[in-house]
Amino acid sequence: MDANFETVTVKTDVLILGGGMAATGAAVEAAYWAKKKNLKVTLVDKAAMDRSGAVAMGLSAINQYLGLDREKNTIEQYVDYVRRDLMGVTREDLVYNIARHVDGTVHLFEKWGLPIWKDADGNYVNEGRWQIMINGESYKIIVSEAAKNALGSDNIYERVFITEPLVENGKIAGAVGFSTRENKLYVFRAKAVICAMGGAVHVFRPRSTGEGLGRSWYPPFNTGSSAFFTLKAGAEMTCQEVRFIPIRFKDGYGPVGAWFLLFKAKATNAFGENYFVTNGEELKKYAPYGTGKPIPACLRNHLGMIDLFAGKGPIYMHTAEAIQAIAEGESDPKKAKKKLKELESEAWEDFLDMTITQALLWAAQNIEPEKKESEIAPCEPYFIGSHSGASGAWVSGPEDLAPKDYFWGYDHMTTIKGLFAAGDASGASSHKFSSGSHAEGRIVGKAAVKYALENADEVAVADAKIDAAKEAAVRPLKIWEEHQGLSSDPNINPNFIKPRDFMFRLQKIMDEYAGGVSMQFTTNKFLLDRGMELMEMLQEDSEKLAAEDHHELMRAWENIHRMWQAEAHIRTILFREETRWPGYYYRADFTEMDEDNWKCFVNCIYDPEKKEWEMVKREILSIVD
Repeated sequence: MDANFETVTVKTDVLILGGGMAATGAAVEAAYWAKKKNLKVTLVDKAAMDRSGAVAMGLSAINQYLGLDREKNTIEQYVDYVRRDLMGVTREDLVYNIARHVDGTVHLFEKWGLPIWKDADGNYVNEGRWQIMINGESYKIIVSEAAKNALGSDNIYERVFITEPLVENGKIAGAVGFSTRENKLYVFRAKAVICAMGGAVHVFRPRSTGEGLGRSWYPPFNTGSSAFFTLKAGAEMTCQEVRFIPIRFKDGYGPVGAWFLLFKAKATNAFGENYFVTNGEELKKYAPYGTGKPIPACLRNHLGMIDLFAGKGPIYMHTAEAIQAIAEGESDPKKAKKKLKELESEAWEDFLDMTITQALLWAAQNIEPEKKESEIAPCEPYFIGSHSGASGAWVSGPEDLAPKDYFWGYDHMTTIKGLFAAGDASGASSHKFSSGSHAEGRIVGKAAVKYALENADEVAVADAKIDAAKEAAVRPLKIWEEHQGLSSDPNINPNFIKPRDFMFRLQKIMDEYAGGVSMQFTTNKFLLDRGMELMEMLQEDSEKLAAEDHHELMRAWENIHRMWQAEAHIRTILFREETRWPGYYYRADFTEMDEDNWKCFVNCIYDPEKKEWEMVKREILSIVD
């Protein structure tokens, strides 16, 4: 252990790891119930809560809101929508539980100061059936303020990166991490731990290169920490094969949802063909999911990819036609002109609220959306449990809804006692987005307090285990210090690898063997087997990561976390012998969807003691007809 590092031990009852929407929801709810029972709640974030998580830059819509009219939008209908979008593979009990609580969370957002669009009658403005429009540039700041007020500043640790879970005999005991600013190592001891550290970006090689390196649709600081933490704790994981590939405005990664849903824009290939029409017969292969409405996100991708792979690109979003069509709906020429200006303003605001770089790219490429179409393209794959992906931990459902096999004591507790998961960390409960993640955080916050009350004894952890975790946390700094003088180039050394080069190696493996952009999202058993061989070599080299300073130490650990997410993905996509989510990935050796053998959850478990992986199938149990 480096003598220059001070060890800070923090004892708490409930430990929240993360600072995004799920974590802030957990903070508000846990603090409320903990205060009544004189318990302590502590939150740790590797960034600063105000701009932490997927909503960091802002958002232009809340994508899960059912509304007050339960005859128009029922919870059962929302569950069916999610089930259909994930091609039948979803935990209906979890989706239902979040959906029945989400509206209350949205109303809290408005109470806290979030501007939500209203029509002339004072009703929320819908973007689509389940989405409402907001002015969300300061969305995360508003939500974080409520969390900070609930917790109190003494219970918040920012700029602290969590490296390892502390687990003993199948029970969580806390976590170890380091300050990204000071020479401090942190040992957090807790009775209950909530994992909400986001999904994973840059596991695959991104489309953005050169000066655009680092650009992505999902925030680049989502680095697989949730998956790493729950895997290393020994928790069962689910849907690790389900990565998400969104279609976005090319290179700027700007969202297309408002254009499709609010502006009713069409997308065509370069020959002007509407691929939803010309390739529509393809949907029948994926009945019953592809033959209903709305079309699942992966199949919408698939229809466009058919044309891209056939050389009919680029794909264009016809923004000008959409704006003109809405404006021409006004019979009065003056009103039409005014409407045109309003729509133009809304088009730019959609990006300025959440993806400023897309607005800059439009300006740089002389694109005026009311006059010219804009190119769209599939992004590289991402791992998220909150959007249209599903990867995350296998968690307990609510007692009043969950089938017997899906309930083991506390809402959203993983298979490790006392370890809970929310947001991107929680699997098989897609389409919760920002509002549902916050609502799920609230559900988990209350459950974690209940667990801490009913399991008051501290879990003992051997000093040797804690010391080993502390030593591992700062090892890259020691390796750099010991070997830096051997080479005149700080990035080339026979004794270590730097985080940036390590990330490039990981991305190359995943892109070329696990079905990334360069492989048209296609893979097979032989590619995946070779990918695992290269991954094992990368794992060996991860022991030689070197860091020059605290920031690079964080980068080193981020890439270790990404590596674990990558391995879970390769193992799971290899185990599932079918192509259930065309448009997200294709198994060239198993090209069809196989309902008889593979309509199930594919779960994986890592045994941290034996250092072995286990793959299992879990039955899909429905609670909604």
